[in-house]
Amino acid sequence: MTMTPQPMRLDIMIDYAMRFVGVPYIWGGAHPQQGFDCSGLVQEALASVGLDPPGDQTAASLYDALKVSAFQPIENPTRGALLFFGSPKLSHVAIALSQHIMIEAGGGGDHTKTVAGAIAARAAVRLRPIESRTDLKFMLIADRFFI
Repeated sequence: MTMTPQPMRLDIMIDYAMRFVGVPYIWGGAHPQQGFDCSGLVQEALASVGLDPPGDQTAASLYDALKVSAFQPIENPTRGALLFFGSPKLSHVAIALSQHIMIEAGGGGDHTKTVAGAIAARAAVRLRPIESRTDLKFMLIADRFFI
C-alpha cells in the first residue's frame, strides 16, 4: 500500500470539502446527498484523509476529540486549519481555505431540518470570510499535514 505524501493530504481534504459547496445545511446532517451541518461537513472532509474521530460529533465534541490527538493549536488561520467558533461554548466549526476564507456548512440552525427549510433560509455549504464571524475561539491543524 502506498501512502499519499503528507502535503497532498491537505489538498485532498480541501478539494473533497469543496465538492460540497451548495449542498443544503441540515441540522444534524452528515451526508453528501442529504445535507450537512457544520460538524458533519468537517468530519466528512477529515474522513477523506483518515483523520475523522469515531462517532457523530458536535463542534464542541469534535474539538475535544481532536485537541488531544495529532492536532496542534495555531495562532493564525492557515489553509487546512479547523476553526472553532462560539461564545460562551463552541457551537460551530469550519475549515480555513486561506488566512481569510473558510468553507462551512452554515446559515441554518436547529430549526433547519429539511431541504425546503435550508432553501428558504439560504443555508448551505458555502465559502465565507473568516472575519464575518466575531466568535473565533480556537484553531487546530493536523500536524500530519506538515511532517
